[in-house]
Amino acid sequence: MEPQGPRGTITVARALALPALRKGLPEVVTGGDRLERPVRWVHAGESPNIAALLKGGELLLTTGLGVGARPAEQRAFVRGLAERDIAALVVELGSRFAALPAAVVDTARSYGLPLVQLHREVPFVAVTEEIHTELVNEHYALLRRADEVHARCTELLLGGGGVPEVLRLFADFTGNPAFLETADGRLLYAAGPTGRPGAADPLQVWDGLRDCGLAGTLTTDIPGRGPGPETVRARLTVPPVNTALAPVHRIAADRTAGLLAVVLLQARQEELAARGRGDFLRELAEGRVDPEEAPAQARVLGFRPGPGPLLPVVMRPAGGLAPPDGWAALACAVQEELAGAGVPVLLGVRLPEGSVPLLVGLRDEAERSPVADRVAAALRAGAARAAARRPV
Repeated sequence: MEPQGPRGTITVARALALPALRKGLPEVVTGGDRLERPVRWVHAGESPNIAALLKGGELLLTTGLGVGARPAEQRAFVRGLAERDIAALVVELGSRFAALPAAVVDTARSYGLPLVQLHREVPFVAVTEEIHTELVNEHYALLRRADEVHARCTELLLGGGGVPEVLRLFADFTGNPAFLETADGRLLYAAGPTGRPGAADPLQVWDGLRDCGLAGTLTTDIPGRGPGPETVRARLTVPPVNTALAPVHRIAADRTAGLLAVVLLQARQEELAARGRGDFLRELAEGRVDPEEAPAQARVLGFRPGPGPLLPVVMRPAGGLAPPDGWAALACAVQEELAGAGVPVLLGVRLPEGSVPLLVGLRDEAERSPVADRVAAALRAGAARAAARRPV
């Protein structure tokens, strides 16, 4: 069986297993534990200064004519390649060397550079053509997978879905939580992959990583519209908390960003944030949030009540009809009215039920009735401002 690397890459091991190189009877001399390094390109050359022509990630084919005759020259040659971070050095024996010089082997070993010697002559042009064909085919496969995700996201949007549905699909595709945040870092919506028992809640992940970050996190800007140059409207962020991210995820994220940009131009960010809060409140009401984790998740969403009791409230416009100007207008109007109630409030929107759930923080039980009256008045005033039907 041929060695397999990560999806979307050609590794040194896989290149050595291809027919063109296999005919040369390749022998790995050093760096046998680093054969999963990705190969970006293949280059053949005999110049002593060939390192200056490379960018990194190359599989270099040579007969050794440019390696040099003296140990110092040989060490300098290999050191230059290692510092360029090439994928591997492949030397064909016979034309220049009957056996690899000790200086070449020792230097490659000290830098952890995969060094391969070919015991039979092979046409380098055949090797480069074969590996480059594999690279192109892999890139095409990546684009095809990214296209599939893009098509599924488009179908979701055409079927009436929005940002939450797209984020959930993307989270399932990457196997990691996906977040949409404003340009200044405020969370708009969080979605986690389905079918992963024991996986951390997305809000927990956001709270734990927003300050420290995580190596390998994928971040893609969502373009916006404004005066002057194009501005960043939001960001799609996917941290690799469950599984490593592959190149195809970056390609798919770039394409998904274009769809999200269109959606965000048509819907206010406040509505999206309110939908995220509404989802949390629904899960809280149904007992699907760990009570010990709920306070931290609520703080991520901006709710910081004191130690007193909580008052749950649900507002539903009469008839369950959406307000004339949409849920964003209603959420904003109600939120502004609630600011005068003098209590901490977490307000969400639930489109499936056509309702606005709230959680209100109280100082003590004696506040329940008067605060409930103030909240009810604020809800009625906000609904009237948004021209919604009289709420229940």
